[in-house]
Formats: sequence, C-alpha cells, structure tokens
Amino acid sequence: MIKDFILPDIGEGVVECELVDWLVQEGDIVVEDQPIADVMTDKALVQIPAPHAGKITKLYYAKGDIAIVHKPLYAVDVDGDAGEVAAEQADDTNEASASAAESAPDTTAPVTTSTGGAVVEDFLLPDIGEGIVECELVEWLVQEGEMVEEDQPIADVMTDKALVQIPAIKAGKMVKHYYRKGQLAKVHSPLFAIEVEGSAAPAAAPAEQAEVATTATAAPSEGVAQGKALASPAVRRLARSLDINIAEVKGSGKNGRVYKEDVERHSQGGQVSAAKTVATPSAPVTTNAPVAPAPVASAGDLVEPIKGVKAVMAKMMVESVSTIPHFTYCEEFDLTELVALRESMKKRYSTEDVKLTMMPFFMKAMSLAINEYPILNSQVNADCSELTYKASHNIGMAVDSKVGLLVPNVKDVQAKSILDVAADITRLTNDARSGRVAPADLKEGTITISNIGALGGTVATPIINKPEVAIVALGKLQNLPRFNDNGEVEARKIMQVSWSGDHRVIDGGTIARFCNLWKHYLENPQEMLMAMK
Repeated sequence: MIKDFILPDIGEGVVECELVDWLVQEGDIVVEDQPIADVMTDKALVQIPAPHAGKITKLYYAKGDIAIVHKPLYAVDVDGDAGEVAAEQADDTNEASASAAESAPDTTAPVTTSTGGAVVEDFLLPDIGEGIVECELVEWLVQEGEMVEEDQPIADVMTDKALVQIPAIKAGKMVKHYYRKGQLAKVHSPLFAIEVEGSAAPAAAPAEQAEVATTATAAPSEGVAQGKALASPAVRRLARSLDINIAEVKGSGKNGRVYKEDVERHSQGGQVSAAKTVATPSAPVTTNAPVAPAPVASAGDLVEPIKGVKAVMAKMMVESVSTIPHFTYCEEFDLTELVALRESMKKRYSTEDVKLTMMPFFMKAMSLAINEYPILNSQVNADCSELTYKASHNIGMAVDSKVGLLVPNVKDVQAKSILDVAADITRLTNDARSGRVAPADLKEGTITISNIGALGGTVATPIINKPEVAIVALGKLQNLPRFNDNGEVEARKIMQVSWSGDHRVIDGGTIARFCNLWKHYLENPQEMLMAMK
C-alpha cells in the first residue's frame, strides 16, 4: 500500500519550511525512525524521521523547495516486498543490541498512560541538529504540578553551540521532570511528562515534536489565548526584533494570519509584549553553570564544570594554536571620512531591523579586498596538502555572548549591499547576545572579524577560527592627533587593527597588501562605493 507522509506541525504556527536535504532517494528501502529529510524553519534545522518502514516511491519536493505543513512530503510503500525487506534490515540492525534491549526500557518512543479522562504523555527531546545527541538541562521554566499552554517555553537546554528553548507542543499539567538542572538530557529520550485531556492514544512521533525554539519565546500572559499564530518567518523575525509576543498580535489575514503591518500596528499601539511584562514561572538562566558550584578546600573558592559553548571554545582554541603557526600583523586606520559618512546615513537608514554600525562597512570593504586576494578567504585541509578557495564570502563576527564566545557569520557578503549586510548583522548580534543562534548561522564561515574595541582594547593577537586562515581584531576608535598633508596637527578618528594569519599558506607580504587594500577602501569610502558591482 502506498501511503503519503504528511509533514506534521513543527510548532509555533510554522506553516512552511525549506527542504534542505533529502537523506534518502526514491527507490530506497527505509526502516522505522530512519532520518528521511532535513528541513529548515525560521527557528532551527529539523530532521524528519520515518514513522513506517517501507520503500520510498516519491519525493514531493526538490532540494531548496518550500514544503508546506499538513501536505505530503513523500510517499512510501509500506506493504509487500518493500516492507519485508525493511523489516529484515531493521532486524539486522537491532540484532547486535537485542539482549540489551530486552532488559532496558524503550526510551525512543513516547509513553502514554491514562488516568480517568486525562492522558499522561512523555515528551521526547527532539533532534536539535548537527548530530547533537545530548544537551545540558540549564533551567526548568515550568515546575511539576503547574499548568502549561501550547507553545509555552518549558526548559532551557545548552548544546555545544547555543542556548535552546524547548516549548510545549500541547497544553496540560506538568507531571514529571526526567532530569534535574545541570544533568545531561539525551535526544529521543523523555524530557518531561505532561497530563493532557483526551482519550489514551499514541503520543506524537519525534517528527511531530521536532520544534526547537532557538530564539527567546515569551511566557504566556494571563487572559491571552496562546494559539498558534500563523505568520511567515520574516514576520516572526520582525516581532522578535520588536520584543513582541506574536501570539498577542491580532492577525488581519485569513484564519488570523499575522502580517508585517499587523505587527507594526501592534507595536505602534503602545501595547507592551508579554516578554516585557510577564515573568516566567522560573526565570531563564543563560549561563551554562549547571548547579551552584560547591566550595572546595579554602573558604571562598568555587569550582564549576566547563561545559557547553565554553567547553567547545576551549577545545577549538587549543586545537587552533596547536596546529596552526600564527603570525600577527598590525596597522593603523584613519576612519575620519568613514565615520562622517556613516553619521550622515545613520538617521535615514537605521530602523528596528537595521542598525547601521561601522561593521557593515568593514565587512563589505573586506569582501571587496578578498576579490583581489582570495587566499584570505581560503581553507586548508588537515595535512596542509590542499587549499580550497571559497566562493562565498561568509564573514564571521566574534560575539561575547551570555553563554560564551559565539561566531555567527553573514553569508555571501560579496553579493549583498551594505544595508543587506547591516540587516544580517543586526539579527545575528541580537541572537548571539541571547545565546540563541540558529545552527546554520554558525556554520561555513570563511574569515572572521573580532571587535575587541567594543570593550576598550586597542591591539590584540586573535586566535584563528579553524579551518579559516585569517582573523582580524578591531581596536577601539580613538580621537588622536595626527599630521595632515600640510604638516598641521589635527584630531583624527584612529583605529588599530590586528591580524593573525596562518603562516603555512599566508606570508607577511600577502596579508600586508591585503590589509592595505582593505584600509584604502575604508579610509576612502568613495573608492569602496566605486568598486562595488
């Protein structure tokens, strides 16, 4: 029998998602729970598993297409030879662990029990992306015995990349927490149990629990119905930038769909969002310390484990300095003209979604310089036998977030205007400072800018973000006396920049020439504008 797999609700009113990659092809035999596809919502990368074994007969979307929730994603033949082959494959896969499975409880499927008219269901921790199999339980936002609404934030968990918020997929009463604060929760294992109204029935499959909120979600306020707001990713992004709980916005579209104008009208009406006015049952903790650290030998000494983003940063930094021969190059930039240009443009072009800082100019000028010196945008393999020149200029920016150092990157700077780059920087900065960056924004960077000047530094020796080959640190902007062409002393806007390069593939002359071109564009903004295509 041919059955269509219907793309399930992915949570919080998401009505469509991008088909990032098919993990199977038409004609393939699949087993139950085998990953079928990766899809991207405006929140996170989500993996869709197969609820049935069988043979894939049709894929309804091509890679990059927009898949619609509640519409067929693929078709599978669950009868006949295909089903038998799939069953045999499943038996072969499980044979090695059969004895352990007989004695261990099944934690990969929801447990449903019935009490009177209510049903107690286990919520399985969904795939959070990038092969993550466990995460630290940072904070419970709802306590046992409390009532929760659909899409209400339940827990903050910490992966090795970012702080992730897990919402409730159903309304009900919190019955049990399966982990304590600070413990490591396993993906596809029960995270909590919730009592919901209705007859006993199988709980949602992992695919239906796959919504992972990677941006802050406001707790529901009293008297506000917490239904699923229908809205596009762009509208949701606008609501988040305005600190508005989109569930509170009255939609003017069909079935209450929320449009950009509805969000703007809500904001201008002077209504205060739940994110500002309502405290969650337990305030979110955005550090990765699992428990209050225990005192050791001397009074006042504290010991805490290094976990999450900080642990990953430590590992990456050690690997970088251990395997890459770093060298540093410093230069002085006179940004007087650029500062004046930015000031003249800031009032006209800055909005809630776009903060016209100096960084977009730095990134765009760097991209223009990369066109002349593409080796700065290259990556070297492990044994330094091959160099790959990256076509995309994915320029990262190191952000000192609440959960540790994060380096999101602006994709394809070479193809974007300064305002486009500014919009991406604004979004990434907001996400990074909260520790809730989408996995895709942290991957595939090609070169990095670290703005130490925001904290007051002038010169640094930054560590390369492997596998990149260069990183630059921007010092603080200072008013300093300098001689002009007539020999007169005048105040100028001066910034020190500090490069670190991979000396295996970049020599001092190359990075100096590259830096001189970058400096030329920034010190003479009209030249940068003329070089843009």
